[in-house]
Amino acid sequence: MTASAGSGADAPGSELRGILLYIGALVFFSTMDVVAKWLVERHDPVMVVWARYASQAFWTVVLLAPRMGRVIRTSQPGLQVIRAVMPFGATMCFFTALQTMQIAEAVAIFEVAPLFMTILAFFLLKEKVGPRRWTGVAIGFVGAMIIIRPGTDVFTPAMILPLASAFCYASYAIATRWMGQSESPWTAFFYTAMGGALLASLVVPFHWSTPSWQDGIVMGLFGVIGGCGHMLMILALRRASASTIAPISYLGLVFSAIWGLVVFGQFPDGWTVVGAVVVVGAGLYVWWRERVRAGQAS
Repeated sequence: MTASAGSGADAPGSELRGILLYIGALVFFSTMDVVAKWLVERHDPVMVVWARYASQAFWTVVLLAPRMGRVIRTSQPGLQVIRAVMPFGATMCFFTALQTMQIAEAVAIFEVAPLFMTILAFFLLKEKVGPRRWTGVAIGFVGAMIIIRPGTDVFTPAMILPLASAFCYASYAIATRWMGQSESPWTAFFYTAMGGALLASLVVPFHWSTPSWQDGIVMGLFGVIGGCGHMLMILALRRASASTIAPISYLGLVFSAIWGLVVFGQFPDGWTVVGAVVVVGAGLYVWWRERVRAGQAS
């Protein structure tokens, strides 16, 4: 899973560096999904989510300690709470889905997140959405249904969880857009890590399982993987515009398919591939229409 925030490029020559940094972020995020699937086969998903956020919170404090006084100051505490709760919900739903689903299958469904963003931007940010973009959104959800296939033998309730995860992530992205550039990305990074760790710590005692020392080491490094992905993403968005790197995010689906094949010997079936192509195609179309609209407005 990925997370994003908007920022403009520093200079035209930095676009390529931004794209390469974002590809690196996707590698880390897809690696985090592999680690999560490996852990949820041994522990309750709540335990794995707690490990993910507790580890990231610890390393976040270590990293930001010299400037903590500046980082913790926020003028929009309400939005920071939303930005902490929504990624936690997205992670909880996605990691739970990984108990029974292939990584590539779950990621393919999750890729409807940009379509959810379009819907939420229309209702919450009052952005104009024309009939072509609505058509793209509808086609994207048809692609998700091709993967989920409700009413068939392959359908399981767990397949709804990546959809819920995508909605939570889209809500997080809209809250980030609503916040704008008024606060440092490190402030948002801090509150996301701390909020997730706090929420997970409240419920993990009811799902606790003492990890082996091997699992403990992996859990301790779990947040580092996710944190490195977020750091690379922040750096990428400072060098390239969000609209430039948005299509690159679909490489995460390719990385997930490769990881699933190499680590778990799993490869999505034909219908999942078809559905993924439809979802990605619809997402790219909506992205293209947004760029066209932005060009007409400028």
